[in-house]
Amino acid sequence: MVEFLLEFIVDHFLISTLCCVVATLVVLKWVGHWQMNQKMEDARRHRARGLEDMAKAVGEFKKAHPPQEAESILSLSLSQLADKLKNGSLSPESVLYTYIEKALEVHKEVNCLTDFLPDCETLLQEVKKQKDKGLLYCVPISIKDDVGYKGHDSHVGLVHFLGKPASEDSVIVQVLKKQGAIPFVKTNLPQSMINYDCSNSIFGQTLNPRNHKKTPGGSSGGEGALIAAGGSVLGVGSDVIGSIRLPCSFCGICGFKPTGYRLSTVGFETPVRGMKTAVSMSGPMARDVDSLVLFMKATLNEDMFNLDPSVPPLPFKDEIYSSKKPLRIGYYDSDGYFLPPPSARRAVQETKALLEAAGHELIPFVPPRIEYALNELCIRGFFADGAATLSEKFDADIIDPHLQQQLTFWKIPTLAKKIMAFFMKPMYPRIANHLNAHCGVGSVKGYWKHRTAIQEYSKEFVKEWRKLNLDVLLCPMLSPAFNVGSPGKLFAGFCFTMLYNVLNFPAGVLPVTTVTSEDEEELKHYKGYFDDLWDKELIKGMENGVGLPVVVQCVALPWQEELCLRFMKEVETVTRRHDRK
Repeated sequence: MVEFLLEFIVDHFLISTLCCVVATLVVLKWVGHWQMNQKMEDARRHRARGLEDMAKAVGEFKKAHPPQEAESILSLSLSQLADKLKNGSLSPESVLYTYIEKALEVHKEVNCLTDFLPDCETLLQEVKKQKDKGLLYCVPISIKDDVGYKGHDSHVGLVHFLGKPASEDSVIVQVLKKQGAIPFVKTNLPQSMINYDCSNSIFGQTLNPRNHKKTPGGSSGGEGALIAAGGSVLGVGSDVIGSIRLPCSFCGICGFKPTGYRLSTVGFETPVRGMKTAVSMSGPMARDVDSLVLFMKATLNEDMFNLDPSVPPLPFKDEIYSSKKPLRIGYYDSDGYFLPPPSARRAVQETKALLEAAGHELIPFVPPRIEYALNELCIRGFFADGAATLSEKFDADIIDPHLQQQLTFWKIPTLAKKIMAFFMKPMYPRIANHLNAHCGVGSVKGYWKHRTAIQEYSKEFVKEWRKLNLDVLLCPMLSPAFNVGSPGKLFAGFCFTMLYNVLNFPAGVLPVTTVTSEDEEELKHYKGYFDDLWDKELIKGMENGVGLPVVVQCVALPWQEELCLRFMKEVETVTRRHDRK
C-alpha cells in the first residue's frame, strides 16, 4: 500500500511538474510574442508621430513665410546648395523645410523613412550662430537607420534592437554636425541588413522611386530611394558587402565605400559584432561625384581623428583628386563566376571606349581565382560561425517574407549543409560550393587559417595589379534593379561587390547608361556561365527593366580614396559629355 501511494505521488508530481513546465513555456512564449508586437506597435506609433511633426513643422513655416521656389532649391547640387547657404542667397530655414516637405512626399510614395529627427530645427538655429561656417553649413542630410543618433533607435530592421536609443551621436554624425550639416531623417533598411532588398517586419517594404515593382536595393535602400527621388541631397550609408553600392546601383545615384577605418563607424549598430572578414564602412550617397568628394573633405579632419583614434589621421589629398594625368585603367566585364546581365556588360564596354577616347589607357584585367575568393574567403568568413550569431537575432521577431528563404538556409545545421552540398555538386556545382562555404570556419584554428588565406589572396591580387602597373580598376556591377522580393532568393548577387570589402579596397558606383529594349530582349536568352537556378533567377529578378539606370563600379588600392574618386569623376565627365552629344 505504501509503495502504491509513493508511486501515485511520484507519478502525479512528475505529471504536475511537466504540466507546469509546459504551461510556463506557453506563457513565456505568449508574453514574448506580446512584447514583440508591443515594441513593433510602439515603433510604428513613434514614426507616425514623427511624420505628423514633419508635416506640422512645414505647415507652420509656410504660414509665417512667403511661398518658396521649392523646385529651384531641390534642383541644386550639393555644392551649389552649400555655396548659396554660405553666401546668404538662400535662407537655411527655407532649405530645411523644403527638404522636410519633399521627404514626406517621397515617403508617401515609396515608404523610405523610419524616424524624424526633430532637434534638426534647434540644431539649425545653433549652426546659424556659429562664426565658422563648415563645408556643409546648414545642409539638410539623411542618415541610414543603423547610424547612431542620440535619443533614437538604430533597429537594423529587427525587433531585438527596438527600445534601445543611442546615448550619444555616432562619431560620423558628430563630425558632420561640426561641419554644419543638419541630419533630419533616418531611413529604412532590410531586416538584419543582410539582404539587398529593403523590407522588414517593423516598417515594411521600401519601393524603388523609378519603378514601384522594383526594390531600391539594400541594405541602404531607404537612403537610395530618398535621394533618387529628390528628398535628400546627401545621405550617410554603410557598406559591409555592398550595402551602399547596390542601392545606389538600383536607384541610379552615386555611392562610395572607402577603405576600412578611413572613416569612423563608432556608434553604428550591427546584428553581428566582431566580424572582421569584411570591414563595415560608412560612406556617402548622393546624386553626383562632387557631392561624394565634398562629404569626404568634410569628414576627413581633426574632429574625426580626435573622436575616433582608430581612424588614421589622413586628410583629403586634393592634389590627387584634382590631377589631370591620364590613368592606366584595368577593366573586366565578367569574372568567370557570375556573368553580368547584358546591360551591365555593355555599360563597362561603352565606358571603356569613352575613357580611351578621353586619353586614358585601358588594360584587360582578370581577377585571380574569383570563385575561391568569393566562397572560401568572403562567404566562409562572413558566416564564420555558420550564421549562428546572426540567426539568433531573429528569435524574437516576425520573419520578413523576403528574407524567409535566406534565414531557413542559415539555420540548416552544419552537417546537413555539408551533406546537401555533396549531393548537389554534380548538378549544381556553383550553388553547392556556395552552400558549403556557409558552414563557416569550424574553429578558432580554422579562423586563423582563414585570416591568413585572405592576406595571401590580397597579395596575389595586388601582384596582378602591379604587374599591369594599374592606377584603378573598372568593374561591372549588379544592375539594373531587381524586382521586389528577388534579392532574398539570390544572395550570390553580392558577389559583384563583396570582393572589394574582403580585399578592403575603396570602391564606388555611378550611373552611366540605361536599360534598352535590346538589352531586355538579350536578357531573355541569358544563360550565364552555368544556366543553373541562379542564372534563371537573375532573369526573373531583372525582367521589365527598360529605362532603368545601369552603373559601373570603380576601384582603387587601399587608402587611395582620392584616386578612386578622381576616376569616378572621369567616368562621370566622359559619360555626361557623351550624353550631351
